[in-house]
Amino acid sequence: MISGSLEEYLKTIYILKNEKQEIRVTDIAERMNCTKPSVNKAVKSLQAKELINYEVYGDIELTQEGEKLAKKILEAYDITYIFLTEILKVEKQKAEEEAIKIKSVLNDNTLNKLTKYIYKTLGLNELNCNYDINKEECRNCKKKVLKKV
Repeated sequence: MISGSLEEYLKTIYILKNEKQEIRVTDIAERMNCTKPSVNKAVKSLQAKELINYEVYGDIELTQEGEKLAKKILEAYDITYIFLTEILKVEKQKAEEEAIKIKSVLNDNTLNKLTKYIYKTLGLNELNCNYDINKEECRNCKKKVLKKV
């Protein structure tokens, strides 16, 4: 388990990875609007937890476990953001801020239930796959359903 702050760094690294090939401390600092020393501290922590590979002044790469966790973090964010905006009708800017906070305190069982509730309430296809946020095939199945809608 990692802190909410480290989750945001990991999520940012994953997003940057999908936008470009090389990721450096400067890229993360610019994206997160924070200082390079803050990023360096986070990068060292993520490296110690074997979620990224990094050599000083080199590129930052996600490990397989780091990428898996980053995808789960994004999924949890998406679930809470959709709940706030589509069901509770919270203004988007406020929902973005609150989704970050909420997703980090919900356990996996609650996130699974929230996902099923959102799908049922919004009239999306049922998640008949016994949705589990920890199973990547479930996250992929959910995205397929969302793309059809």
